[in-house]
Amino acid sequence: MDNSFNIVSLDEAISIVKSGDRIFVQGAAMTPNTLVNTLCENRYKELENVEIISIHTDGEVKFAIPPYNQAFKINSCFVGSNVRKAVNTNQGDYIPIFLSEIGLLFRRAILPLDVAIVQVSPPDRHGFCSLGVSVDVTLAAIQTAKKVIAQVNPNVPRTHGDGIIHVSHIDFAIAVDEPIHIYNPTVLTETDKQVGKHVAELIEDGATLQLGIGNIPNAVLNNLHNHKRLGVHTEMFSDGLLPLVEKGIVTGEEKVVDEWKIVTCFAAGSKKLYDFIDDNPMVLFKEAAYTNDTAIIRRNPKVTAINSAIEIDLTGQICADSIGYLHFSGVGGQMDFIRGARLSNGGKPIFALTSQTAKGVSKITSHLREGAGVTTTRAHVNYVVTEYGVVSLFGKNLHQRAKALISIAHPDHREALSKAAYERFERD
Repeated sequence: MDNSFNIVSLDEAISIVKSGDRIFVQGAAMTPNTLVNTLCENRYKELENVEIISIHTDGEVKFAIPPYNQAFKINSCFVGSNVRKAVNTNQGDYIPIFLSEIGLLFRRAILPLDVAIVQVSPPDRHGFCSLGVSVDVTLAAIQTAKKVIAQVNPNVPRTHGDGIIHVSHIDFAIAVDEPIHIYNPTVLTETDKQVGKHVAELIEDGATLQLGIGNIPNAVLNNLHNHKRLGVHTEMFSDGLLPLVEKGIVTGEEKVVDEWKIVTCFAAGSKKLYDFIDDNPMVLFKEAAYTNDTAIIRRNPKVTAINSAIEIDLTGQICADSIGYLHFSGVGGQMDFIRGARLSNGGKPIFALTSQTAKGVSKITSHLREGAGVTTTRAHVNYVVTEYGVVSLFGKNLHQRAKALISIAHPDHREALSKAAYERFERD
């Protein structure tokens, strides 16, 4: 078997793209910006009706901005800041779908792929490359696309798990040497810290954690330094986990599935995080169809799923992907993990959020705003946490839910929420 790449020039690599093609672009820290942006710059005048499908991408992606968007249209499964304007205009659209099911769009030829554009590590002596820190739905794209173009980058961490592919699966490759995307943590506010403290009090020794990136997850992790024997089975993780691994708090020894392993499908963070992940058999990168499979998640003990919300109404309906009609992010894996945690022995599904936005708008609302999507149904919601405390909605009727949620709303909004609850539930 030939273990060498077909290394070509940038122009030759992008020449295989044709008008009308559907192109998958790998995302997050692994976004192959050199290939994607050169394709846009060099060929937008001659191409038309090229569809770009992806989850969250990072950095500037020129298919989302003029004049390049004349030739390219975005069909996004998750909306990041770099494509948000395009997706919310006639330059793009959004597919509401669980992260765990995106691979089915490719494998069942519901959205067959002409080209997959990815970023990989250099091959080892056996001819195998790594998809780095974004395996998620990328493996399904590579396995089903008619052609695969890769930028080969020595800065890509070699990860253990599903993301190992042979050079024979790559049709054209270019060589780059540039850092993959870095995500710098932001400063925690006192409100973030209080939310994190409340959530941490719900987490038991031996729990299996699912959490993401951002201030609230980091605030939770900062409060776990006296815990023991924690495990991780998550969609993604970031730097906040590293101190807990270094202190021996995260071991995975009580997990049932993938004991002793940190299981994830993508990661985003600092160079220190990527160095930790590189060739580390403790970290297992799997497809999203595996990490986000509720039947697998539920088998681990005390699964504690920590998720966020844009808003929650007084009955417990969660909106996490839109602000009214504006598509803001995506469905992702929230429902997969919330359900998995509920079904896990001793599991706890948790929604953690600050009580109001930076502009003073309450995130606990009488009703979801017009156009907002229900990301998680009221029947799935259990623990809700703000800086004002913790409530459990499981088993509570609508009156009881409203009363509980009002008790952890910001004090400035409790009177208005109480009035709305009275008008909704106390009418003759």
